[in-house]
Amino acid sequence: MVIVDVLALAALIGWLYLAFGHGGFWRTGPGLPEQDDPPEWPEVTAIIPARDEADILPETLPTLTAQEYPGVFRVLLVDDGSTDGTAETAARLTEHVISAKDRPEGWAGKVWAMSEGVRAAGDPDFYLFTDADIAYEPGTVKRLVREAVNARRDLVSQMATLRVRTRWEKVIVPAFVYFFAQLYPFRRVTRDGARTAAAAGGCMLVRRTVLEKAGGIAAIHDALIDDVAMGRLIKRAGGRCRLDLSRDVVSRRPYPRLADLWMMIARSAYHQLRYSPVLLAGTVLGLLLLYAVPPAATIAGAGHPVALAAGAAGWAIMTLTYVPMLRFYGLSPLRALGLPAVALVYAAMTVDSARRHRAGRGGAWKGRTVATH
Repeated sequence: MVIVDVLALAALIGWLYLAFGHGGFWRTGPGLPEQDDPPEWPEVTAIIPARDEADILPETLPTLTAQEYPGVFRVLLVDDGSTDGTAETAARLTEHVISAKDRPEGWAGKVWAMSEGVRAAGDPDFYLFTDADIAYEPGTVKRLVREAVNARRDLVSQMATLRVRTRWEKVIVPAFVYFFAQLYPFRRVTRDGARTAAAAGGCMLVRRTVLEKAGGIAAIHDALIDDVAMGRLIKRAGGRCRLDLSRDVVSRRPYPRLADLWMMIARSAYHQLRYSPVLLAGTVLGLLLLYAVPPAATIAGAGHPVALAAGAAGWAIMTLTYVPMLRFYGLSPLRALGLPAVALVYAAMTVDSARRHRAGRGGAWKGRTVATH
């Protein structure tokens, strides 16, 4: 039991650090503050890369075109080689629709479409990079711009509220956001001078001049995880960033089956680990230590006070840090007790992502496989 004691204590130390020293990653607020209007409203162009999104656009695009914005605001949709009538559907909903040129070798599809949007947008003060499945509450664009102008932010990003209607969405989605925040604590992203950098690709308001200073979209041309790459790009250029969890920005994309959610995560997990077997092994072992050891030590620790106490304390801290995310999504806090099992599913998804890469299917999305390194 000495090994179990050591593992349980190590997991407890890990959870004490995560809960109290890791940027308050588990907190879900406060969101963008209420602010006064800026003296002048800058020009904003929303750029929507879209591939085979004809079904969802009627639910989402009108929420963006209907934004009441006091300055110049244009919505530009970039059709990225769709075969389902995306361009025709979009043309009925907004007047600015273009088709992306053939994607150059080495470019990720979405990033190329973003680049095509930038090329066609002219010289607005800000780009609002958003996704075809994202719906906006009234006044959201104004709130984003107020924060960017009044707080002198060069990137203001909102993590969209994802759909949690089906059984598997309720299991996987809150954990996805929780793990993302654990990797990239939002408060550290927002803190000036902190190295942590990220964004949420569904909603990124980016100052044009700072993006150009950083090298433009071409600087992240091969990024499968474009939002994290964008956050790093802007921060490295000296830009000031803000990232929040938002109820104003909502994803309408359904993930009815476990297979759909599995693909969403497995397509890019190994890319996030830089295709490194060492980082893969470390990630899986870390997940096992933090999420599997505490409940296992609690259950197996009867008669062994160190393992029992450390395991139970670690499991309790883990559970309590997950409760705010479940409440944000309107789900029962009792689900937090099952987080260790969900973490094991995520570990399996990560391993499967590496397997897909080795099989030449890394980054597969909507019928297109992105060449990986």
